[in-house]
Amino acid sequence: MRISNVLLATIVLLGSIGCSVGPRYTRPDVTIPAQFTAPAATGPAEATAKAEPADPEFWRSFHDPELTGLVERSLSANNDLRSALAHYDAAAALWRLSKFDKYPTVTASEDTGRQKLAANQAFGYPRNYRYSTSTVNASWELDFYGRIRHNVEAQRQQLLASGSDLAAMQVAIVGEVASTYIDLRGQQERLRVAQRNADNQRQTVKLVEATYTAGRGTKFDTARARALYESTTARIPALESAIALDEHRLAVLCGQSPDALVSELDMPRALPDLPESIDPGTPADLVRRRPDINASEQRLHAATEQIGINTADLFPRVNFEGLLGMMEYHADSPFDGVSPANLAALNIDWSFLDRGRVKARIASSRADGDAQLAQYQQTVLLALEDVDNALVRYVRSREEDAQLHQAALDSKRAADLANIRYKEGATGLLDLLDAERVELQAEDSYATSHLDSASAAVSLYKSLAGGWPQRPPQPVRTGKP
Repeated sequence: MRISNVLLATIVLLGSIGCSVGPRYTRPDVTIPAQFTAPAATGPAEATAKAEPADPEFWRSFHDPELTGLVERSLSANNDLRSALAHYDAAAALWRLSKFDKYPTVTASEDTGRQKLAANQAFGYPRNYRYSTSTVNASWELDFYGRIRHNVEAQRQQLLASGSDLAAMQVAIVGEVASTYIDLRGQQERLRVAQRNADNQRQTVKLVEATYTAGRGTKFDTARARALYESTTARIPALESAIALDEHRLAVLCGQSPDALVSELDMPRALPDLPESIDPGTPADLVRRRPDINASEQRLHAATEQIGINTADLFPRVNFEGLLGMMEYHADSPFDGVSPANLAALNIDWSFLDRGRVKARIASSRADGDAQLAQYQQTVLLALEDVDNALVRYVRSREEDAQLHQAALDSKRAADLANIRYKEGATGLLDLLDAERVELQAEDSYATSHLDSASAAVSLYKSLAGGWPQRPPQPVRTGKP
């Protein structure tokens, strides 16, 4: 009875002085501008698209069913996404595991056997005997100083960080699918321009050869016409190679073999429509929305909780232990029979004699917290830089796109007039070849610029984290649970 009173008094005393030790997490202050410094794209109000989490499927603003289908396939089958989902599931399991530490741990064991002792070991008792022991064990750490609570919260923050990593991976995969698809369509358009110009220049070669046959031209004129035609056709293999690479990349992003989508994607299509402008919102919106920023802050929170876990080692760790059991012994001796067993104990483990190691672990966790804070601040700065750069690229590429479009139209009109004038004998071959060369350059520059504008739109959506898919990828199953 006296021992029980001592144990009870010890528990009450420790409970009265116990508290959660270690720092409390507070969101760090980061200085961010009120608005982005990059120029904003202008356009009709109804044509402005805003990257908001409530409207996650940004790729639908391009109005391209094939792009939408590819994105949906990648979201369900991409192997990088499935790997990120598996990591999230693992973090969820560790969080559930940590919560069990708040409650008593109860186990049961059974031990049965038969033994024969040597003659010099029996000491006159029977050498052969059978035994059986059944016990139920319980242990419970009394969390007076918050070690378990800090650990549960740290695991929860790691789970949230894994969820943010999954969201960031989804945005990255969707962005890569969209940018690769746009590059594919842009390269196909450049190939079409090169092939059409090659056809026109081949007709010019035939015209120059016919003129030479009629005695009006020279071999020099024929050679120059052929040289322009051959330089144009030399562009085609590189463009076909770029198209094949994009087709292979899209297939792998969708979780298929590289050649799986070649027949589907070989049919050329126009580049997707672009919104007139994209509203980036404010930097404060961006900090709340970007999953990489969220993941960095959650890991900072987890590092802060780790300081509390290590600080709790400066104080006693109290464990309550209990045992209920029964032992059965058969050896044809006076000790035969069934004997009950029980145990109730309070174990106090205090590392005050090992404070050097404990303080070293605390210092290490504080340094890790400082590193996570710096990483969080750097992530915010990189995100702001990413958006400003994407805005500049998008706005300037749209301006360049409009000017090159007009240049392409004018150069085609000039090449058509030069062809007519050459046939009528009103101009020389040099003017015709120069007009055709300028036409090819202008149309290829416009196709490249239009491709860059579409790619810049995707990059802007990606930097704004506009594109949080709501459908998780299919999990990987390696066997029965």
